[in-house]
Amino acid sequence: MRPILALLLLLGLFGAAAPARADDISTAGRGVVRVVTIASTDGEIVGFGHGSGFAIAPNRIVTNAHVVELAARYPDNVVIGVVPSEGDKSFRGRLIAYDPKRDLALIEFSGAALPPLTLYPGPVTDGEQVIALGYPGNVDLATAQSAADFIKPLSPVRSQGGYAGRRRLSGVEVLLHTAGIARGNSGGPLLDRCGRVIGVNSAITRAEDGDSTFGFAIADTEFASFLREAGQGYASTGADCVSVEDRLKQDEEAAAQRAEQLAAADAKAASAAAARRDAALEALRERQLWLRENFIGAATLLLVLGACLGGWGSILGALERRHARAWLVAGTAAMAAGVLVFFLRPTGTVSLPATAAAAQSGAARAMTGKLLCRPVPARSRINLSTPKEVALDWRSDGCADGRGQFVENGRKWERLLVPQGEQTVSLLEYRPDVGIYTENRFYLGANAMVRARKLRAAVKLKTCTRDPRALTDFAQAQDAIRAILPTRPDEWVSYDCAPAG
Repeated sequence: MRPILALLLLLGLFGAAAPARADDISTAGRGVVRVVTIASTDGEIVGFGHGSGFAIAPNRIVTNAHVVELAARYPDNVVIGVVPSEGDKSFRGRLIAYDPKRDLALIEFSGAALPPLTLYPGPVTDGEQVIALGYPGNVDLATAQSAADFIKPLSPVRSQGGYAGRRRLSGVEVLLHTAGIARGNSGGPLLDRCGRVIGVNSAITRAEDGDSTFGFAIADTEFASFLREAGQGYASTGADCVSVEDRLKQDEEAAAQRAEQLAAADAKAASAAAARRDAALEALRERQLWLRENFIGAATLLLVLGACLGGWGSILGALERRHARAWLVAGTAAMAAGVLVFFLRPTGTVSLPATAAAAQSGAARAMTGKLLCRPVPARSRINLSTPKEVALDWRSDGCADGRGQFVENGRKWERLLVPQGEQTVSLLEYRPDVGIYTENRFYLGANAMVRARKLRAAVKLKTCTRDPRALTDFAQAQDAIRAILPTRPDEWVSYDCAPAG
């Protein structure tokens, strides 16, 4: 077995530039691999074959059963090699599921993490454009200069054609298409325009006497059943395939509609608050008027009483009776009290305190605290992921969940995530004024991810802070990462946030 391992290790001598990011197909291509089989007898290599495959998990590859048939029949004499589309290494694979009837196999390897492709189980329209990715043998024969070139990391070959319907082939449901494939494409993915897997290329028709050539791909239904029976999870999305430009336009329109809805809700809430305030003011005004009338009535009564008491004191004084003076004093006091009560009467006007008036305004409304954010497909472009609800605990200073610091950028707060186990950089955005949370994903090549991780490792801020200098340094570090990202993300998920519970 040593010569076989030595041949696989030859890949360490060859480097390959990362394929340039162009579109969704190029993004999917980073998860496509060449599957190599090397047979030996008595320590000598006696056979060499190859096909294509693609990642369904970071360390698991789907291919055709016929590509690895010898490895299934002679596991002690055949080595499976997995050659990624970029990087400078290959990996030894292990067959863990094999279905010759469906012509599907599952290979596991270790040493790297590839970006998994996503299955699209939705309907495909006749004539719709489909794309095949893989390693056609006729291209390899024409361009290879040595045996090592067959195990050198290269970007997969792309061909496109039209979808031509579903058929049954030996009892297995297949997709018929006109994308150009050849021997070596076996096991590679058949994709829709957004880079989602709709089938696994398996066979071609023979072109005789000028006949057109058609390709067969194992249908998504068979592929999904095979994975379930193998106990292998996979990503799946039924989202419509929409171009970046169209989705950006729809996103802007939906965001504007969201803002209008929130503004209308604010106006409705303000109107209801104004109605409640007016009712409260009217009640206060009526009470003030009632009090004013009672004060005036009391003042009048005191004045009349005082006049009566003073008059009785005057009569007693004229008759030179005892206590005349006391009656006069009492009358004078009552009249003075009546005058005082009259001047202390309520004005009858009421007003709302300034602080209460400000509380009625929706101008300062912001979504903070514990929030539940739900994905909105109409504002999202979802190709390779399966979004879920996001629980967000937002603080007004840009701290999320008590540990993740965001940087303020106009009305938005932003934070970049550079994970270790994925070839993805995510730009998180949150707008507290409208309660919109967005996750923008950039699927980068291996070299770009190495640069992004180096820049992220240099970031010193690991938690939330209110230190202006630390925030400035953090913003500059994020700007350095943003500088290596494409101008637009590959996909994004937009969420509407509302108070949790």
